[in-house]
Amino acid sequence: MASFNPRERTIECKIVYYGPGRCGKTTNLDYIFRAFNKNATAEMVSINTKGDRTLYFDFLPIGVGKVRGCDVKIQLYTVPGQSKYASTRKMVLKGVDGIVFVADSLEVQRMANLLSLKDLAENLKEEQKSIFKVPLVVQYNKRDLESQGFPIMPVELMERELNTKLKVPHHLASAIRGMGVGATLKEILLLTLRDLQTELHWARQKAEP
Repeated sequence: MASFNPRERTIECKIVYYGPGRCGKTTNLDYIFRAFNKNATAEMVSINTKGDRTLYFDFLPIGVGKVRGCDVKIQLYTVPGQSKYASTRKMVLKGVDGIVFVADSLEVQRMANLLSLKDLAENLKEEQKSIFKVPLVVQYNKRDLESQGFPIMPVELMERELNTKLKVPHHLASAIRGMGVGATLKEILLLTLRDLQTELHWARQKAEP
């Protein structure tokens, strides 16, 4: 859950980019950090693992306004997608407020997407969270590869397999080109802050005599 600093009147939220290995999570954060560098309050931290990385940095969104009179600070994280880093993914998910699930559009990654989404649901359950209730956006990445002759899955198929039950917003993207990256980020920010507003409203009502 988001943390509140009463002295500084700030609320800190955590958004995690989740998905199979090499799906483009790191590329999303790399692009965000470069494109919105003036919003980043510190350098991006990279924890290198073999073939995958965990990244995070603090991000101050512009134009989202205040929540209950407080400034909002966002922490953006990625997780390593490879199966051997399961414990790292669980650790990074602790206290998550919003999630971007980055799905790989390449046909060879079809099963990897399904397994990663199942992994996300199970890890959220361990945190007493439901994948159906947490703010979530699906991004179908690597859509540009079709023009380069790579076999990619139709969006309709990916929606049917990954989003039929969830029914969450989705965005088409090419993270390496920056296409769809900003739209995905904006969507998850809005969903997360809306959810936070609701949480604070109910907490305030419960606290009133």
